[in-house]
Amino acid sequence: MEKIFELPLFGILITLATYFAGLRIYEKYRKFFLNPILLSSVFIIGFLILFNIDFDQYNVGGRYLTFFLGPSVVALGVLFYEKYPLIKNQMFSFVLAVFAGGLMCLFSVITLCLLLSVPEELTRSLAFQSITSPIAIEVSAAVGGIPSLTAGVVIVVGILGNAIGVQVLNLFKIKNEAAIGTALGSTSHGIGTARALELSDLAGAFSGVAMCLNGVFTAFVGPWVLELML
Repeated sequence: MEKIFELPLFGILITLATYFAGLRIYEKYRKFFLNPILLSSVFIIGFLILFNIDFDQYNVGGRYLTFFLGPSVVALGVLFYEKYPLIKNQMFSFVLAVFAGGLMCLFSVITLCLLLSVPEELTRSLAFQSITSPIAIEVSAAVGGIPSLTAGVVIVVGILGNAIGVQVLNLFKIKNEAAIGTALGSTSHGIGTARALELSDLAGAFSGVAMCLNGVFTAFVGPWVLELML
């Protein structure tokens, strides 16, 4: 049995099986808290704990799926090309919104950590939760954070953004697809962008570009803001 868990096919199958199971549950009940990505994450964690399977064993196959994250992000360039005329007409407000959102994420997280007297190392790890994981991990390591903790928090933030981001925006009467896509990409990175793509190609295009812009912007400005506030 131990050998089966170490096969690449095991990680791939358990990931796909739990996602499609979560998708069927979501399609049947249509509740935001039954989001398929959230459900599949819970199912996988529960399965690994129940059968005492080490994450590294699961990830032998899981990393093959992770590999496709890179090409999928690059593929967003096709949407950007198709929707460029619309994005170009809103470029100033779009870039301003992304930068404002990136700064707000930094200020809100760091301020909350300071108010709760969170240890400095944890604060440095949590500050970059709103940018895509490859960038967040590197920036966290550079500023003295814990990269593994940062990676975990980034994933949780992405899942929550995917699950409830649209509902929160609707609560504030935000219906514009460009605004929704920009918000999801700026705060929930790749997983949020996947949710934006479910809404429309326009929302997905804005979300993909917002994710990239916020990642670059926060990587440059974030460490300065962090040191200033600490």
